[in-house]
Amino acid sequence: MIKPAHRKLRVLSFFSGAMGLDLGLEQAGLEVILACDSDATCRATIKANRPDLPVLSDLRNYDAAAIFAAAGLSANSELDVVAGGPPCQSFSTAGARRGLSDKRGNVFIHYIDLLLALKPRYIVLENVRGLLSAPLVRGSDKRVLAASGGALLYVVECLRAGGYQVSFNLYNAAHFGVPQLRERVVLLGNLSGPKLPYLRPTHCEGGAYGLLPWRTLGEALSDLPCEPCDHFDFSEKRRRFYRLLKAGQNWRDLPQELQPIALGRSFYVPGGKTGFYRRLAWDKPACTLVTSPIMPATDICHPEIDRPLSVQEYRRIQMFPDSWRICGNLAAQYRQIGNAVPLGLSAAIGRALVAHAQGKLELPPSGFTFSRYQGCDEVSWEAKVRARMGLRPGEFLLTRPEIAEVSCCRKKSACK
Repeated sequence: MIKPAHRKLRVLSFFSGAMGLDLGLEQAGLEVILACDSDATCRATIKANRPDLPVLSDLRNYDAAAIFAAAGLSANSELDVVAGGPPCQSFSTAGARRGLSDKRGNVFIHYIDLLLALKPRYIVLENVRGLLSAPLVRGSDKRVLAASGGALLYVVECLRAGGYQVSFNLYNAAHFGVPQLRERVVLLGNLSGPKLPYLRPTHCEGGAYGLLPWRTLGEALSDLPCEPCDHFDFSEKRRRFYRLLKAGQNWRDLPQELQPIALGRSFYVPGGKTGFYRRLAWDKPACTLVTSPIMPATDICHPEIDRPLSVQEYRRIQMFPDSWRICGNLAAQYRQIGNAVPLGLSAAIGRALVAHAQGKLELPPSGFTFSRYQGCDEVSWEAKVRARMGLRPGEFLLTRPEIAEVSCCRKKSACK
C-alpha cells in the first residue's frame, strides 16, 4: 500500500526531455520531484514549465548520493519510482545498431547500474522497438558478445540480479488514446508483490474488446487553427508533388511516370518506402512522429496544406498541453516533441504503478494484441533469444566470462 506519509508515488525522472513521460505519470497521480537531461535545451524546457523542479544535467556526473541530495531526500530514503527512456539512437532500427558499444549505449549501462544503487520500488524504462533486437557489443573493441537481443537480455538479467521482477512488451500508443501509431517498448520492474501486468489499454482499432476506437488526427486537431503556426517548409520540388496528393496518399499515388522523378535513386531501392511523400489522413491516427518532419524518407505532410506538420500539431498529437512551452529553435522543438513519450501511453504506465502499489492488478483484456509484432512480451521474447544464443536451462548471459567485462564486478557476485 502507498504509505500515508506520501499518498502519491514520488518519481525521479531521468532523460526527461520535454517531460512527456513525466506529465503522463502526473496525470495518473504520481509526483515528479526531480528531472535530469544532458541536453541544455531540454533543461531549458523543463525550467520554463517547472521553475521549482530540481534539474540535473548529464547523468554520468552523478552517483546515488548526489541524486538523493538533489532531490532533497536523505540517503536512507525509500524511493518509489525511477523512470526514464535512455537515448534510443544506439538501438534504432534506422541507425547503426551499435547496441551498448557507443557512448549513448554506455549511458544506458550507467543508468542500469544507477537504478540498482538507488533501489526504487518501481522502475520504468521506455525505448524504441530496436531494443528488442539490439546486440550486446563491447565498446573497447566493438566485439559482439551476444547477438540479436543481447543488449536487452543483459539489462533484464542485471535487474533481476538486483532483486527486480521484470515485465515488458511492445505497445502501440494508439491503444492508449494517442492519435498516433507509435510502437515503443515499455519495461516495468518491481521489488515486491506480484510481477507488474501488461498495461491496460483504453482504445482499440474499430472499438474491439468493448474499448473506445482509436483517436484520429482529425479529432486531435479539430479545434487547432491551421495558421498561424511554426513549421519547417518543403522545397518547391517537394511541394510540386504534394500538390498532386490527397489526404492519406503517398508517392505510390503519384502518376506512374512521375514516381521515379519524385524519388530519384530511392525509387530503385528495395523496400516499401511508405514514408516518402506522405500526406496524413484525417480519419486515422497519425504515423509515428519523428524528430524532423522533412526528412525525405520520413516526411510528414499536413492532410490538406502543402507543408509539414507544425510544432503546434506535433504537440497536440503527442498530447502535450497547448500551454506547454518547448524551448529552442524550430529544429530543437521538433526534436524534443518527436522524442517524447506520448502522454496517453505514460498515463497508462502511471495507472499500472498506482494500482500495483494499492494491491490491485489492472489486467488487459485476455488475448489483446498490443502491437503489430508478435512475441514481444518478456516471456515469449526471452525464450526465443535464449534459444538463439544457445543458453542452456539455468544458464545466464551474465555468467559468461566475456560478458563480465562489460561493466562492474557487481554482476559476477550477483550471479553466483
